[in-house]
Amino acid sequence: MSQENVALIMGLLDTPEVDVAQVYQDEALFAAAVETVSPYLDPGFAVTVRGGPAGDQTFVGVLGFKAFWQDWLTPFESYRQEIDRAVDLGDRVLLLIRDFARLKGSDEEVRGDHAAVWSIRDGKITAAEFYASRSEALDAVGLSE
Repeated sequence: MSQENVALIMGLLDTPEVDVAQVYQDEALFAAAVETVSPYLDPGFAVTVRGGPAGDQTFVGVLGFKAFWQDWLTPFESYRQEIDRAVDLGDRVLLLIRDFARLKGSDEEVRGDHAAVWSIRDGKITAAEFYASRSEALDAVGLSE
């Protein structure tokens, strides 16, 4: 079942060509994304941001997920992500992510390496935890770099 979990998460994520900032700024694009993802979300789905500027924060449901992303994307004109690696952890999937973003008013792209741990139960995504650093995520799941 765990490889199915990796396939589920990878299948729902945006491709590197998708500008995540546009998805969360455009109501029609966001509505289409929600329609695609909603059947795979547990009713209690929650997102926790670990080690962010405001400390650990939890956002509940699709609207909480949207609020998290809109807050995170505030300074950016564009934002895209590439998955460097997906690690099968049974009922969880660790993603090692590379972000590419352009700040508003700038032509320069900035890059960052982050990680996320997605939890799945009975084919539904129950939680996502986003980490500011890959090493924190690896520690959280009992792995080391």
